[in-house]
Amino acid sequence: MIAHPRDHAGGVPGRLSAPRSNHFRGSLGRFATGVAIVTFDGVTKRHGITVNSFTSVSMDPPLVLVSIARTARAHDELDGRPFTVNILGAEQRHLAMHFAGSPGPEPLWVEGDTAPRLSNVLAYFECKPWAAYDGGDHTLYIGEVVDFNYRNGDALAFANGTFTTIPESLLGMEDLL
Repeated sequence: MIAHPRDHAGGVPGRLSAPRSNHFRGSLGRFATGVAIVTFDGVTKRHGITVNSFTSVSMDPPLVLVSIARTARAHDELDGRPFTVNILGAEQRHLAMHFAGSPGPEPLWVEGDTAPRLSNVLAYFECKPWAAYDGGDHTLYIGEVVDFNYRNGDALAFANGTFTTIPESLLGMEDLL
């Protein structure tokens, strides 16, 4: 018999009490992530959503996944739309904050062939929608990469509730291929 997960207060299976929920979030925050912005054209306007839940899924076909909170203002408009995952450089914290709800100057946009992207990001992946899956309080959007590129530079990262920098390595993986 498989036991259902319970919080320490003996609560509802699969649900965490408020103190445990905060501790869970803090535990997840110990995992350093890159910082990305998902950009797309919605029904009435252009959108950007700052995310740190981004991963590769498949090389053949080339697929990537972003996890978008259902509470994100643009969440519902992303469904079925092409999008770009913009990976931020260490100097682009202002962009992360702009699209996380602390608006600053309007960013510079590039009209991609598939979806809009941000200018001078560290890397980008233009995607056609592939699939969307329920992920609890998030939706897991998988995109098929149709265009991508990168530039040299340090990466913006997020860990322990703060931004940090991941220095560019001295030897890129391309030199190994």
